[in-house]
Amino acid sequence: MNVGMLWLDDNRTHAVLDRIGQAAAYYTKKYGRPPTLCMMNPATAGGDLPSKHAGVVLRTSPGVLREHFWIGVEEGSAG
Repeated sequence: MNVGMLWLDDNRTHAVLDRIGQAAAYYTKKYGRPPTLCMMNPATAGGDLPSKHAGVVLRTSPGVLREHFWIGVEEGSAG
């Protein structure tokens, strides 16, 4: 993913998957298409992150700031 939306959600009272769901819903509303990829810092993800949630592939990268979610459409994705 070269272009995406950077979403800050530092509300740790919500589960990380709920936070990703909120970011994905906003992305879909704003850009008119659902995201296919979400990247986050390993510290934000925690240890039990699934590989996919609600149609969005989840990956970790130390290059993404903590509590931020880089969400968008993966290159080559038909979504």
